[in-house]
Amino acid sequence: MDESGGGIIASIMMLVWLAVIVAILAGFWKVFVKAGQPGWACLVPIYNIVVMLQIVGRPIWWLVLLLIPIVSLVVMIIVSIDMAKSFGKGTGFGVGLALLGPIFYPMLGFGDAKYQGPAAAAAS
Repeated sequence: MDESGGGIIASIMMLVWLAVIVAILAGFWKVFVKAGQPGWACLVPIYNIVVMLQIVGRPIWWLVLLLIPIVSLVVMIIVSIDMAKSFGKGTGFGVGLALLGPIFYPMLGFGDAKYQGPAAAAAS
């Protein structure tokens, strides 16, 4: 019996998974670049959150809030909604960013949304 079929399927699944990860990272990269930040910043842990807080106009000390269980969930939803509003999108899109980020960040990055700054989030 030929047992190599499982290895081929696993290899294909791994390539698909890798393509999904690359698409997500490319979406984050494009969002950062649209906001006038270096794209590579999305690849650096912790620093990417600092840059994200700058994009949405929240203070850097909110990083501490993201280290507290349960509080971090609320803070991330707020930051996601602010991110959506910074690009002229609504609250629903922001909730999508928070709950389905791997889908919504590439949509934001590769879509036609333009960065309007943190003032746009505060005005909404």
